[in-house]
Amino acid sequence: MDESETYPKDSSFQRARSTSAADTTTSVHVTALDGLVNVNSLFTIAVFVGLSLTTPGQRSLENNTACDAGIDIARKLLVFEVVSFSFFLFSSLVAQGLKLAINLLNSKDVDEAFRAHINLKVLRLGMMGSAVGSVMGCLFLMLSMINVIEIRLGLLSCGSKSAVHAVAALLILVSSALFVYISTAIYAFMQ
Repeated sequence: MDESETYPKDSSFQRARSTSAADTTTSVHVTALDGLVNVNSLFTIAVFVGLSLTTPGQRSLENNTACDAGIDIARKLLVFEVVSFSFFLFSSLVAQGLKLAINLLNSKDVDEAFRAHINLKVLRLGMMGSAVGSVMGCLFLMLSMINVIEIRLGLLSCGSKSAVHAVAALLILVSSALFVYISTAIYAFMQ
């Protein structure tokens, strides 16, 4: 006697037995995509805060006018902010597209809202593309923050202690966090 004779066809036991490993991990993918979109939204806010600091002729907090950032630093800040925003937007749109595909595939079965039959290679490639977009956005955001520091605290070439300490802290912390993020993403991608 096989299991199909013991349990009715529409029982929850049969549905649970018929789900594959790909179906059960889809909810994890949706949660990861949600987190990526939320983080990108926060970084996008930081981009617009940086854009608000690009006023020409702004004086730094150093008493020396030679340490004031010129128009070239403000121009670089604007370019880095726009490129950073573009990468975050790319990352968020790819993640939202993947979520939309998963949700559309689930629209047929309301009971299993977070499970879908989706090509795992496409899903993993899209998630990796979204992660790369976030990393590149973070790198350009970090470059723009260095320009913000130079505009507000003085040029690094002047040796402003406040500017050097702020840039050092920024580089160490963001580089460490990106290293952990990239390592984790590569590890997850290889599994």
